Amino acid sequence: MTPEHLPIEQYDAQLAEKVARLQSLMAPFAAPAPEVFRSPVSHYRMRAEFRIWHDEDDLYHIMFDQETKQRIRVNTFPAASSLINALMPAMLDGVRDIPALRYKLFQIDYLTTMSNQAVVSLLYHRKLNEEWQEHAQALRDKLRAQGFNVHLIGRATKTKIELDQDFIDERLTVAGKEMIYRQVENSFTQPNAAMNVQMLEWALDATKDSSGDLLELYCGNGNFSLALARNFNRVLATEIAKPSVAAAQYNIEANEIDNVQIIRMAAEDFTQAMNDVREFNRLKGIDLKSYQCETIFVDPPRSGLDADTVKMVQAYPRILYISCNPQTLCENLETLSETHNVSRLALFDQFPYTHHMECGVLLTRK
Repeated sequence: MTPEHLPIEQYDAQLAEKVARLQSLMAPFAAPAPEVFRSPVSHYRMRAEFRIWHDEDDLYHIMFDQETKQRIRVNTFPAASSLINALMPAMLDGVRDIPALRYKLFQIDYLTTMSNQAVVSLLYHRKLNEEWQEHAQALRDKLRAQGFNVHLIGRATKTKIELDQDFIDERLTVAGKEMIYRQVENSFTQPNAAMNVQMLEWALDATKDSSGDLLELYCGNGNFSLALARNFNRVLATEIAKPSVAAAQYNIEANEIDNVQIIRMAAEDFTQAMNDVREFNRLKGIDLKSYQCETIFVDPPRSGLDADTVKMVQAYPRILYISCNPQTLCENLETLSETHNVSRLALFDQFPYTHHMECGVLLTRK
């Protein structure tokens, strides 16, 4: 399979295999049948990264086959958004004949939104100077004249040059309400925007009868926090990455939400604070005991929740867990199932045509 030819006719079979695999993994926990959410079959990825291959006077995007390590030329990439596919040849045309932009360029990263905005980052194995910046500005202006709402960034070792800004603002309609999400270059964002909407709407439905407050760990740019705020009195959320916290604060204001509080700290540190193990300056002025959190939401990295956080999470009557790695989710469930039942299970096909699965579980105390 090449990137130009996704086996769209195989989508149903691949999705069915994922459903069967998830059911098998979740069988020990008496989970209900999964609610299955399909992805668009093409143009679903809002971000993509390509290495750049230089071939005498030409250059082009490439990817490497993960199994064979074979180099694959990528002229079009149906998995990526239509905007990325339109930008790819435009970027190469703008760089190819300009030595200041082409010399030692080794990668181009694309981040786009459904609201038709883009950030394109050019990565180099050399220092970037004023000449690079002048030509990059000319390229940006040329792209905008062609109708692209694009921002360019240059990156090299210990160097980042923003021509104007390093973010774009996504607009998603979630359960009838438009949400604004600032997305920062080189920070985590949900790659499949259409699937993100389905995940948010499922989480809203799973918590529609909630009472009290919500505690969220690993909140990123507030993707779930802000959407779920309508179901709770207050939301207290943690995130360690500084750019994501800044984006979350912007998103709170942009969406005119007044019941969400973001704290910049690691989930492990917050667990220590909740257990009165340590005091943290970042929590000064925040009365943790005033929150009546009956629901906790976690969307951890692939490694899952650490042992201490799993124990802390067990104290909450309802646990909403989004996982990008069902294997580590099951490892966590070995402990969580001692106190909670899996009352809802969802499969989100975030990454079609791969073995990766994203899933969600709602756990309720026994």
